[in-house]
Amino acid sequence: MNATATQPSRPASPRRVSAAIVTGTALEYFDFFLYSAMAALVIGPTFFPSSNSVASTMASLATFGVGYLARPFAGLIFGIIGDKFGRRTVLTWSLVLMGVSSGLIGLIPSYATIGIAAPILLVLLRIVQGVGAGAEFSSAIAAAYEFATPKRRGRLGSLPTLGVNLGVFAASLVVAGLALLGNDFFFSWGWRIPFVLSFVLAGVGYLIRLKLPETPEFLDLRPDQARRSWPRVLADLFRSDWRGVVIVFIVYTGYALVATLWKTFALSYLTEFQHVGPSVSTFGVTLASLFAIIWTPLCGRLCDAVPIRWVLAIGGVLVIAYSVPFFWLLDTRSPIWIWVALILGTGFLAPLLSVATSPFMARQFSTNIRVTGIGVGKETSGAVGGGLGPVVALALVGSAAAPSTLGVSVLFAIGGALFVIAAWGGRTVAPAVSLTESHTPARTGTES
Repeated sequence: MNATATQPSRPASPRRVSAAIVTGTALEYFDFFLYSAMAALVIGPTFFPSSNSVASTMASLATFGVGYLARPFAGLIFGIIGDKFGRRTVLTWSLVLMGVSSGLIGLIPSYATIGIAAPILLVLLRIVQGVGAGAEFSSAIAAAYEFATPKRRGRLGSLPTLGVNLGVFAASLVVAGLALLGNDFFFSWGWRIPFVLSFVLAGVGYLIRLKLPETPEFLDLRPDQARRSWPRVLADLFRSDWRGVVIVFIVYTGYALVATLWKTFALSYLTEFQHVGPSVSTFGVTLASLFAIIWTPLCGRLCDAVPIRWVLAIGGVLVIAYSVPFFWLLDTRSPIWIWVALILGTGFLAPLLSVATSPFMARQFSTNIRVTGIGVGKETSGAVGGGLGPVVALALVGSAAAPSTLGVSVLFAIGGALFVIAAWGGRTVAPAVSLTESHTPARTGTES
């Protein structure tokens, strides 16, 4: 048993666990989606002014990608911290990193005021924001998985996704509301308000996370399993569970690709190529997020009733089938059909795949390397699929003689195919705890 288990601890009540995971993740992704929406709408002209609006938007989306590129390092570093010192430690401090960096973004003067220093500061804070996000979700997935019984892992596994959608809903509602107050107000200083509010939200989330106890599975680890050196954690990961890293990389590349195309690229596409105002597109994301909040718990129950690999495989096929109709709906320029398009993608398919992906990724690893494994595989794939996806998609549309979305539909189809591949290659049972150079019998795997 881990030495931490001998210390007095509060009982892990379901309400406390649910509140800590959902609230913290919601606050974290309020900040993260807030930046992605602003990158598509206002970051470009404010920090990267250009006579070419498409080039300006691509530069702002590149800063969105920078946050993803920082996440693999965060996934590795904070993954090891989570496997050495506990999930609670990482979940608490990830909020501080995200909240402070987001608040400071709202205080950066524009390019017109301080010149090149403005985009430099933006990129630096975006990197810190990416580190906070990279630290958050892997530990939240591991905590939800380890607090749950085998028959309820879908339902508890839906908590991080529910938190994400609550955060996206709140952020998109705020952005849409600010946009309705007029372009002059929104583009001058109104967009800064929700960023500065992040200081307060992070403080609230930090206090809530302090009440989260450590997971039973982590407390059950032997002292030598928790006291391992950093290189030893990596050795245990790549010696026994390299396969899990590959599977997580595949499945989350698919998710990051399709999710950011629905949530970020679609806003840029509507603004730059269909000349649809930000109030329409952001309100569509708001409606989609509201639908997702209702749909996500049902997805958790579905994943407890149906094998997760089937949910992932069928979801991947649906993504492929929707890759072309999605743009048919956007190209109508009708607010109603645009909202339908975003609801089907962001509100229906994305939560279904995210809920199934969470316990699926967790069961690829044993307890002693779970956060590191998820962090390395997930955040590396996020950098590829999420960080590069919107920029590549915008380049494909903008470089064509006549704007065409066929190339982006191919990206969607690739993402859907990755879900199918991962579903049939992943583990159905979590592997036993194993240690490099350890002769102690390992525990048996647990059903997921």
